[in-house]
Amino acid sequence: MTGRPVVPRQSNQRLRSLIQEAVVSNSALARQVNVLGQEQGLDLRYDKTSVSRWLRGQQPRGRVPAIIAEALSSRLGRTVSTDEIGMANGNSVTCGVGLHFAADVADALEQVRELWQMDAESSEALSGTTMGASALVEPTRDWLISAVDPEVARSHRLGPRAGPDEVELVLMTTRALAELDHRMGGGYVRPVLVSCLHSVVSGLLGGSYGEATGRQLFAAAARLTELAGYTAMDTGRPGLAQRYYIQAVRLAQAADERCFGGYVLASGLSRLAVDAGCAREAVQLARAAQEGTRGQAPPAAQALFYAAEARGYALLGDSRMFGILRDKALEAMAHADPVGGPEWLNRFNRAYLADELAHCYRDLRQPRQAARRAAEALARHPRSLVRRRTIDLLLLATAQVQAGEVEEGCRVAEEAVGLLRQLRSALGRRYLERFLAALRPYRDTGPACEFDALLKENEAHVPAQRVSSE
Repeated sequence: MTGRPVVPRQSNQRLRSLIQEAVVSNSALARQVNVLGQEQGLDLRYDKTSVSRWLRGQQPRGRVPAIIAEALSSRLGRTVSTDEIGMANGNSVTCGVGLHFAADVADALEQVRELWQMDAESSEALSGTTMGASALVEPTRDWLISAVDPEVARSHRLGPRAGPDEVELVLMTTRALAELDHRMGGGYVRPVLVSCLHSVVSGLLGGSYGEATGRQLFAAAARLTELAGYTAMDTGRPGLAQRYYIQAVRLAQAADERCFGGYVLASGLSRLAVDAGCAREAVQLARAAQEGTRGQAPPAAQALFYAAEARGYALLGDSRMFGILRDKALEAMAHADPVGGPEWLNRFNRAYLADELAHCYRDLRQPRQAARRAAEALARHPRSLVRRRTIDLLLLATAQVQAGEVEEGCRVAEEAVGLLRQLRSALGRRYLERFLAALRPYRDTGPACEFDALLKENEAHVPAQRVSSE
């Protein structure tokens, strides 16, 4: 299933005409909007880049459109309405939020804070958006060719002063929420996570900090934003996940964490492309991660990048390229340090590599190999990873049924259903649906009938989740 292209924003010609009539520069208009906002108790920090985005069709939220109209009214000596500046409907322009790789740190801050705010204030505002393959090209290209931001330090009289304690607070929050996500699923965790980004992390990034602390703060924010992307995917919102992943890549760039940016490209965006059926885009994203971290990525990261590329080729049905990349991934993982790498990379270990290879064999329609790798992943995953074990149990059960081992497959799936009761996870539900599809040809057999009865008995206890790709 391919993603529908994201509809581009329309440029705001009404606003452009009024700015020209008022003979005001973008910088001057932004300053006046900030001053008027301050008079109304708002901490606005717009600049000429913000005005450029308004002209391209982005629409600020809340009272800001009215403040822009007020600023232009004072310049023109007449009343200007929000309709005249093309901003009468505060919810009319949302499609581009979070899809761009910002050119500078100020722009990056504004984009990611806008995404957090929109998601926190209206959880459904971006829920209807699809994963757009066409919107992957520009951010990936910009990440590949962009240099590290020369400076991220901020000195601002408003907002908190961030230091090492605040950075550690964000990191501890990420660890705690990640553990809950593994145990309970994104449906439980996502609301808390988004609220934290909007109410805490946004304020810290908008405050003041030195250069070293600023890099660390951006890195911590990137990790929490990446987790927000995963929980969006786990609640059936791939389009929203895409936006979070793109912004996580941009925050990682500001943090000078090139490898983490590659990690998000391969483990996040490339996975979204696979789920949407966009195999070639998945391959390209994995290759971009390899190219953009050449000479910097530790062995475990290299294994992840190769595995992500292998997923794309498996989806294409190219067993030869899959075999080459599988061997590269296994070789890289053989040299990986299981404890000495960065904290965010420790999750991708031999268990997760086995999981990736099981998916590849599934897509290549080789169920016995898929079952073998899924069983290996289960043997290595700790019990605390409830969602991952649920997924691998259903992956194993599906492969067993496809290999003709219906009774054993149903037995394994029963264990997965027990775990699924603990989760709010659209991913888990999706794997259950795939198992049921594989079981359909055997629906009249004894094991299938018994499993169907068990499923009906448990269905009321399994939290319902969105499972479509929107």
